[in-house]
Amino acid sequence: MRFFSHDGFDLAFLDRQPASGEGDPVLMIHGFASSHYVNWVSPGWFKTLNDAGYRAIAFDNRGHGSSSKSYDEADYTPAKMASDAAALLGHLGIERAHVMGYSMGARIAAFLALSDPDKVATLVFGGLGIGMIDGVGDWDPIADALLADDPATTTHPRGRSFRAFADQTRSDRRALAACIATSRELLSEQDIARIAQPTLVAVGTTDDIGGSPDELAALMPNARAFHIEGRDHMLAVGDKTFKQRVLEFYAEYPL
Repeated sequence: MRFFSHDGFDLAFLDRQPASGEGDPVLMIHGFASSHYVNWVSPGWFKTLNDAGYRAIAFDNRGHGSSSKSYDEADYTPAKMASDAAALLGHLGIERAHVMGYSMGARIAAFLALSDPDKVATLVFGGLGIGMIDGVGDWDPIADALLADDPATTTHPRGRSFRAFADQTRSDRRALAACIATSRELLSEQDIARIAQPTLVAVGTTDDIGGSPDELAALMPNARAFHIEGRDHMLAVGDKTFKQRVLEFYAEYPL
């Protein structure tokens, strides 16, 4: 792991070139309560991209993984988290990259495309479809579950699931509770229609969080949907068909 500083945070990142030499960069942005390792290394994305000749880059979002933590909700807006992604590209001297985000990371990627369009060549929104505009349900019980002293007192199914995930990844639960309060900021239909980059919207067919990929793609000028068959929100990120579809997508749009 390497670190760089931005906006008062020390942010951990991993940057791997393919064995063949310099490849087109792919910046990956992980989801809520996850990390670069859980979302991108462990499910094989770094290997998949490197083997295909791409430079794989991922970082731990502020409040996550090995990066600095804050307990101030105002630090976790998608715009501020997108500014970390832009700063990492600048730190690495990368003018333009493919950008792939999963769940919360997809939302951050969308905000990055709006704030720094010249840096974003293509977009992959994984695990988040029309929920980017309509919302992804009631997440207040998740914050309550994260802050509970005893996880056994949590009765909300999604709250139990994310508390178990946070405990499994040894996350700072207080930082995550602050993050979840502000990181769910919605985009309007007008905002999403301004994202002109080629975009792949991929959501699992049994995902009950992300919402329809077709509905989101239909609002964008240059997007298409992909259904990750038989996968829910937690398992879709590492799906082989998803990886293959992303590689096909990137092959269409070399930098």
